[in-house]
Parts: sequence; structure tokens; C-alpha cells
Amino acid sequence: MSPTTVPAPGLPLRTRALAAAPAPADAPVDTAPVDTAPMDTADLDAEPERGDFAIPAEGLTDGERLRALDRMDGYLTRKRRHLVGYQATQELAGSALDLARFMLSNINNLGDPFQSGGYKPNTKVVERAVLDYYARLWHAGPSYDPADPESYWGYMLSMGSTEGNMYALWNARDYLTRPGAPRPVAFYSEDTHYSFAKAVRVLGVDTFAAVGAADYPGECPLGGDWPAEVPSMPGPSGRSWDGSGAVDAEALAVLVEFFAAKGHPIFVNFNLGSTFKGAHDDVRGACELLLPVFERHGLLPGAGDDARRGFWIHVDGALGAGYAPFLRMAAADPAFGWTPETELPEFDFGLTLPARDARESGETREVDMVASIAMSGHKWAGVPWPCGVFMTKTKYQLEPPTQPEYIGAPDSTFAGSRNGFSPLVLWDHLSRLSYRDQVDRIRRSQELAGYLERGLRDLERETGAELWPARTPGAITVRFRKPSPALVAKWSLSSENVLTTPGDPAGLRGYVHVFLMPSVDRSKLDALLADLARDPVVLGTARAVGNP
Repeated sequence: MSPTTVPAPGLPLRTRALAAAPAPADAPVDTAPVDTAPMDTADLDAEPERGDFAIPAEGLTDGERLRALDRMDGYLTRKRRHLVGYQATQELAGSALDLARFMLSNINNLGDPFQSGGYKPNTKVVERAVLDYYARLWHAGPSYDPADPESYWGYMLSMGSTEGNMYALWNARDYLTRPGAPRPVAFYSEDTHYSFAKAVRVLGVDTFAAVGAADYPGECPLGGDWPAEVPSMPGPSGRSWDGSGAVDAEALAVLVEFFAAKGHPIFVNFNLGSTFKGAHDDVRGACELLLPVFERHGLLPGAGDDARRGFWIHVDGALGAGYAPFLRMAAADPAFGWTPETELPEFDFGLTLPARDARESGETREVDMVASIAMSGHKWAGVPWPCGVFMTKTKYQLEPPTQPEYIGAPDSTFAGSRNGFSPLVLWDHLSRLSYRDQVDRIRRSQELAGYLERGLRDLERETGAELWPARTPGAITVRFRKPSPALVAKWSLSSENVLTTPGDPAGLRGYVHVFLMPSVDRSKLDALLADLARDPVVLGTARAVGNP
């Protein structure tokens, strides 16, 4: 809907649709005034009741059905206007009417995106255009060619990056497994999305912590017990709870060295825009530490029929892979007129490093380090349901598990049936924005992150409250003290508890965070700050004694 013509919630759906107009390409989802009045703490704006949508045996009348839909429409409109706590942009109005016509078709991108298959109502040609767009941004090489090992292969996910991470791990497990050889070992940091802990269990992949505890007890090269995940960088406290959220690359290299020396193939995940702190791992810096380890222990590609390497590096770019290329463009080209506060390191398929023999001889043999990337389409780009992109290189593909005659295309994706509407929405979003527009979007988000951080610090000075505001350099999220449940519910704030002192429950801190997605503007932040200024939990900290 156009930001200047958003109807009030509660109007019948057909009326709301007729009143809407296409939005400018760079407009937020709506700019209707955000409610800044003191909040009624007795009303947490609860979700609609289950009974509102109960379906009796005889069905519903048109009036009952439309009233139920209007109830949900009003609720979602109110929550959309206040959602600031999650990596989900609400900037969706531009595509709503243009793409509604496609709801008349049952679109299924069944099977491999590079073969049409038997189910013809598909959008695979649009899907390939979206993949080509991100392949250029991520320096992935030419479009898929089964005869060209350097070409890219990928597909659009029907889930978010959880599916992409799981598919990467599945591919890596099969690619790295050799008969009679030690099993592959997975490494990911303590700030990694919980989907990896789930994926290793579903796929039966061993983590370094599990293998270390079972096979090498008491031998952790970091000292002490084997940690559950690779440590993140420590902060001022000397521990990771107040650190940036980026992986400790030196600790990672030490751990990888231990297992590579035992003959284990290595899977490493890096984060680009971590879930809570929005941190970006230094992928290039970590790879510079890891490549000599891989060389020492024979994990580089061999020769002959099985020229597979013994390591797989995956980048979980659920949030960051959508905007990091534009940050790097702005940092490299003054024509964009903006220099980002933090220049992100290389993270994509273009990241290559000279092999040892090339370094010693002065030759130019390069090793490409990154094997796969996943990104969520419903986060930075803005699709109104979970989706995303998975991408790898043809040379890392193994044969799909089946070649089903029924669908007429290889079953080379995680699921057979795939959402064919998502490519249309993501294509429509990308087609509306130039690279300069994309740079402007991330610039605004970073500027708003600084604005919110300053506002929180001003609020601390004005009220004497302890808000603990913090922001990782370059991130588009700001974290601070968890306010009252009413405020958490109103603004859809995500929370996390942090133990600042090991073994001491008195050192437990509750944090929330705000993500400065393209649909967030200053009016929303001003309204949030106004709510915090009168929040009883926040104000109570100004009088409390012995806060952690």
C-alpha cells in the first residue's frame, strides 16, 4: 500500500485493496502515524482468539468469513507498524497489487530450477533471473553449466536460511565423507543461529565438541573442557557476552588444526549478520588462518578422478548476504557518496587465496575458499513469507538422490515441491531498485542504528536508568535492557538472557534488540524511545541498588 493512502485497520478487505496504490520503490511499508500515547498495560494487543477462526461443519457465511479476515487484517496491520525486534522488513507494499494476479495460479517450481520439468505452471525462468542477480553480487561465476565446474548452481528456498544451512550441511557431509576415513567434523560459533544445532542432529553430523568429548577427552587445545561451540570474540569483560558476536578466528584455527591433524574433513560455518548482535564474521581473515592448516594436513583438492577437497566453508548470510555487497561497493567507490563506518571483509565466492606452492614460487595458483552461501529473502529484501537463496558451485555438487520420472527434472533441491511465488516477489523487489538505491537502503539503516544508540544513551542521562545500550560496529541492530512485558509485546522485541558472571545467577542480564530494517524510520524509533522513557521496568532501574 502507498504510504500516503494506507486505510485504517478494520475496513473490509476489498475496501482496503481498492484504496491502496503502488508505493514508490524506496518507500517504507507505511508512514501512518505511530501511536505514541501511553500504552494501556492491561491490553498487550493479544493475538486473535482461536474461536475467531473456528470452522463449523456447515462452513461460514460470507459475513462471518469476512469479519474473521478483517479481525486478522486489523491485528497484523497494528503489529506491522510496531515490529522492530526481528530481521523481517515490513516494506512490502509495492508488490502487493502488481503480483496479486498470480494468486490465480498454483505455481510450483518442482525439482531443479535449471530444468523445466513436467509441471509447467512454474516460474523457474524468474527464479534463474534472481539467482543470476545474486551470483553477480557474490562473484559466483557463470550460470549453471553441468560441464563447467566453476559455474554456479543454486535454487530458491521454500523455507528461510534454515533450509539453506541444512542443505549446505547435507551436501558437505556427503561431499566430505570417504569410505574408511575419519568422519567429517562441523565447527560453528556460539553466536550461530540455532538452526545449526538442529541441522547437525537431523543429519547425523558430528560437531567438534561431540567428537572431542567422545574420542579425545581432556585434549582440548584451548584448555579445559571441550566447548559446545567455537568461542566468539571476547569483549571488555574478557568474555564473549559483551563482545561483538564475531567468531574468534584464532580459536577456530586452533580447534580445526587439532581435528585436521587427526584426519577429519572439516566443515566450517561463518555468520554474516548474526541473529542477535548482527555480527559479521571476518571470513577473509579466518580463511587466511585456515588455509595453511588445510595445506599442512592434505585437505586441498587432489588429482585424478576424485579431486575433492577435504574442507567445506559455508556462509550463513541469512541477513547480511543481502546487503553486504552494497556496503562493499560503497566502501570501494566514492561515486556512491557514502563511506560506511565499517568496511566488511570479503565473504563470498570471489574470496581466493594463494596456495603454498604458489606463494613459494611466486606463481598465481589460487584456492577459492567458500563452497556455499545461504540468504533469507524475507529479511533484508522483504518477501512476506519465509524464503531464500542457496548457492554453491557445480564442482561441489554430487548426484541428486533420485532422478524421478514423475516430475521430469532431477530432485536436486531439499524439497520436491517448491514455492513458485517467492521468485516473483523477490524479482519484483530487485527490479525496482538500482545498486545505488540498495546502497541508500543500507546507509539509512546504519544511520538509524546510530540514531537509536544515541537516543538510548540520552535516555540514560535524562532518567538515570540503566539501559546497557550496545551495538556491534557495522551492524544494523542495537541491543539494550529488556523492558516490561507490555513493551516487549507492543514492539515485537526479541529477547535473550546473558550470564555475565559464570555460575552467578545474580549476573543474569535480559537483553532485547531492535533491527533497523528498511521499514523502520525515525518516527517508530521516537515512539519506542518515548515508551521506554515511561516504562516502569526501565524507570525502576534508576532507583535500584546493586544492578548487575
